[in-house]
Amino acid sequence: MTELRYFDAHCHVQFPPYDEDRQELLASMREQGIGGLVVGVDESSSRKAVELVEGEELLWATAGLHPNSAQEYSGIEVYKKLAEHPKVVGIGECGLDNYRPENPETTEKHQREVFEAHVALAAETEKPLMIHARPRKGTMDAYQTLIDILLRAKREHGDRLSGNVHFFVGGVDEARALIDLDFTLSFTAVLTFTHDYDDVVRLAPLTHILSETDSPYVAPPPNRGSRNDPQAVVKVVEAMAGIRGEDVENVRVHILENARRLFRIPAAGP
Repeated sequence: MTELRYFDAHCHVQFPPYDEDRQELLASMREQGIGGLVVGVDESSSRKAVELVEGEELLWATAGLHPNSAQEYSGIEVYKKLAEHPKVVGIGECGLDNYRPENPETTEKHQREVFEAHVALAAETEKPLMIHARPRKGTMDAYQTLIDILLRAKREHGDRLSGNVHFFVGGVDEARALIDLDFTLSFTAVLTFTHDYDDVVRLAPLTHILSETDSPYVAPPPNRGSRNDPQAVVKVVEAMAGIRGEDVENVRVHILENARRLFRIPAAGP
């Protein structure tokens, strides 16, 4: 059994940018003990995520519809069916995106309806949400709406509802509210080139943080602007430890345990 050492809580290695060297990348990840979640953003990419992880010991998948594709929504049944697969351990990527108001087909009302269907499915299947929330520039509006939805849903579903807010770019107040709901926050390699989120990284309990890359996006220096991949999760963990002033190995182990607990990942190595 391959030892799982690092967990990338959000990547898209099923996307076309990896078509030419995907197998080489996956082999390198296995050698380093880097695993994680291959995240779907619509029906096609969710199916591809499931197909990819079936033969990978350290990879699992999520299935869902990204808010920027809310106009494609034709019902939750396709994602409910995908969620039956034993390697699908989360529902999403789903959520709210107010950053791109130029798309009239993905109105806030429509996004909210689609997201609430994903929330209900997550509670029904008891598989955690993988949440995308992006506010309008200069506001925290998407996070405020998200917190309102989750507060109501938690009252209805209790501990059956859990999840992670990926690529967290909110403030301290938003972080506290989400952590109080027992949701985790995941951070990307943005931490390697800006200090905008240091206060949140320091605030969050070690039990409520995850590392991610959002590959193929957001590569750390010196590769900014190039394709990112899950191997960068090592730099994310190092950045989080540095910001918190904690031992890197301690942070790595805690993040791995958080992922295993939230996504019910079986232990593979120490």
